[in-house]
Amino acid sequence: MTSRRRRALLLAAAASPGWHAAPALAGAQAEEPLANAVRTALSAAIASAAPPRPAFDKTEARVAYLRWLGAMSERLKRRKSELHTRVEFLQTLWYESKRAGLEPALVLGLIQVESGFRKYAISVAGARGYMQVMPFWARLIGDGDVAKLFHMQTNLRFGCVILRHYLDVEQGNLQLALGRYNGSRGRDEYPNAVLAARKQWLVDGGPA
Repeated sequence: MTSRRRRALLLAAAASPGWHAAPALAGAQAEEPLANAVRTALSAAIASAAPPRPAFDKTEARVAYLRWLGAMSERLKRRKSELHTRVEFLQTLWYESKRAGLEPALVLGLIQVESGFRKYAISVAGARGYMQVMPFWARLIGDGDVAKLFHMQTNLRFGCVILRHYLDVEQGNLQLALGRYNGSRGRDEYPNAVLAARKQWLVDGGPA
C-alpha cells in the first residue's frame, strides 16, 4: 500500500463516527530529560486536587456549557451507553481541558484516535487509559503509581497537562505538539487523524 493511500485510509477512519482506535496509533511519548523547574511545574499541575465541578460567573457561560454537555453526550452515546458514566466523563474532560488551556473538541479527538474511548486500553508500547499516557510520566511527575493512570480524572489530567507541555515546547505549533504526544514528531499521519476526529466533537457553530 502506498503512503498516500495509507494516509487517506487513516483520515477516513478517524472521521468515521463508529471508528475505534487502531493499536498502532496509540501513544508512545518519548521520555526526555526535564529541567527541575519544568518537572516541578508539571508535578504541581498534576497534584492539584480540585474537583471537576464547573463554576460560572455568568449565566451565558453556564448555558453554553450545558449546551456543549448535551450535544457531546448525545454524540458519545454509542461509545458510552450509561448516562451517568457519560456525563461524568464529559464533565471531567471539560474541566481538565479548560484547566490546561486546551479545546475540549481537540482532547475528544485525541482520545478517539488514541484509545477509542476505552478506559483500560493499553498500547503495545505500554501507554495506558483514555489518553494513552506512558508509565514513565507517573515516575517523572506523579507518585510513581502506574495503576492510577487508569483512574479517569488522573488519566485525563496527565494527558491534558502533557499535551499542554508539548504545545509550550513547540511554541504553540499544534501539528508538532500532537506528533510529539504520539512519539511521531515530524510525521503528519497522527496529527491529521486527531484533527480530523476533532471536527465531529465541535459544537455546531464553533468550538465550546
